[in-house]
Amino acid sequence: MWTGSRSLSWTVLSSISRKKLLNIKSLNSSLYSAPPPTKSHHFLTSRQSVYLQPFPNFSSVLCLSGSASCSGPMELKEVLEVLEQLAPLSLAESWDNVGLLVEPSKHRVIKTILLTNDLTEAVMEEAEAVNCDLVVSYHPPLFRPIKRLIQKDWKQRLAIRAVEAGIAIFSPHTSWDSAKGGVNDWLVGGLGRGQVSVLNQALGGASHCQKLEFMVRNAEELNSVVEELKACGDGTTLQFTSSRPDSSCVHVSVTCSDSALTSSVQTLLKHSTPSQSLSILKLEKPPLMGHGQGRLSVLDHPVDLTTAVQKMKSHLGLNHLRLALGAGKTPESIVSCVAVCAGSGASVLSGVKADLYITGEMSHHEVLDAVAKGTSVILSDHSNSERGFLFVFRERLAVRLPDDVTVLVSKADRDPLEVV
Repeated sequence: MWTGSRSLSWTVLSSISRKKLLNIKSLNSSLYSAPPPTKSHHFLTSRQSVYLQPFPNFSSVLCLSGSASCSGPMELKEVLEVLEQLAPLSLAESWDNVGLLVEPSKHRVIKTILLTNDLTEAVMEEAEAVNCDLVVSYHPPLFRPIKRLIQKDWKQRLAIRAVEAGIAIFSPHTSWDSAKGGVNDWLVGGLGRGQVSVLNQALGGASHCQKLEFMVRNAEELNSVVEELKACGDGTTLQFTSSRPDSSCVHVSVTCSDSALTSSVQTLLKHSTPSQSLSILKLEKPPLMGHGQGRLSVLDHPVDLTTAVQKMKSHLGLNHLRLALGAGKTPESIVSCVAVCAGSGASVLSGVKADLYITGEMSHHEVLDAVAKGTSVILSDHSNSERGFLFVFRERLAVRLPDDVTVLVSKADRDPLEVV
């Protein structure tokens, strides 16, 4: 998420210069330090204002702390910074439990990282056997609030073992799903190239959510208001423009956070001219282009359903998939448009017009609903729609870490269901 700085800044634009101002000092640039920043855009309409800052691509972020050409020990904090660069946790769904879930009390440099889709007892044994320092588990092994740590619950046992072994546990989950170049882009790529769009668009978290507009009579009143607003603090960003060249009045536009709104309004109401001309606008959150849940692809080269099944088997490394033919469809029916959502994708795919849905799992009645609308469905079982991305991520992570940090993909991790 974008966060506001604690400092307050302002600029006064004269009618002579008439230059457009884009003040991005209040935005935290830590997420955008690599690749080199591209242009930001400030969109102003009559009733809304949006800050739009490009997010880094999952596949094109540079390393904060190291590269394949460097070596040396790496702190857990440094590895977490690289993981954050690859897929900012702010992209995760609000209900999700992502980030560092287990942090050992004793200092330990990171030499071995184990990637897994699910942290099971078999995977934990593997982590201990390879002397792992950090487990990156796509699914969070700790999800619901815990009131006690006891041996009776298998997930709590894993947390205890991790702490005792000094192994950190990190989970990215839906941040990987949402990120451009992440799990869903990898999944939809199984049917080849196409025009890809996001089904549920991710929105930015601009900290300045309110816009105050008012008038002041002269420079003296302007300076007085500025000083009082500065005292409000909380990351307020002031932006001033003269209302018209032949007027001594100054039209003032102030953007501030939700938490600073009340104090800012109280300040302005103490002054006669600002209080009489004050208007408050809610700023829209900007879309993070290319980021969000689910993908829709209009294929460059349409395929029939039989070919689609074979392509997805190869892409996912599976011998079997489940297929439900849409009403009036046959194995020879052409697929031009496909919608995908890794994991359990019914809520994301519901109502989407496509020839084919691809996801890990859907309920019986959700499949029936899709089929009745003429959409065919491919199901791979939940984690099978996600696990293959670990090998892609291993390469992206390894090149951003020192030579002596080993990144492994778990051999013990597998979907609990299999065809017999």
